Amino acid sequence: MKRITLSLFCVSALACSAFAQDKKTEEKKADTTATHAADNTGKNQRDSSGDTKTSGDQSESAEDIKITAAIRRAVVADDSLTMTATNVKIITANGVVTLRGPVNSAAEKAKIAELAKKAAGSAKIENQLEVKEMKK
Repeated sequence: MKRITLSLFCVSALACSAFAQDKKTEEKKADTTATHAADNTGKNQRDSSGDTKTSGDQSESAEDIKITAAIRRAVVADDSLTMTATNVKIITANGVVTLRGPVNSAAEKAKIAELAKKAAGSAKIENQLEVKEMKK
């Protein structure tokens, strides 16, 4: 009988401890979410207005595809760029290259623009890359 009582007591204590820990984790998660909530309303409105280039605007012309591929190869081959930077959008339509998306620094933004200019030749480059704010 003592073993059963002791066992039940241990199981109850363990369950209470786990429940308390889950509650602390949820509270911490809610606090973090509240302080770091992303507000992309402005970006979403801008992107849905039709004024900005999206991947759907990529031209099907052989020359535009060739330019996009050359820039993508140059960006991916550069080991100094972060994964975030190598995933930027490169959209070419009618000989105009649009670079969009987040990068981690102004240096990455400049480097991608430089690589695009070299790879694109005479194509016009519209650099719409955005430097991400670093979380504190």
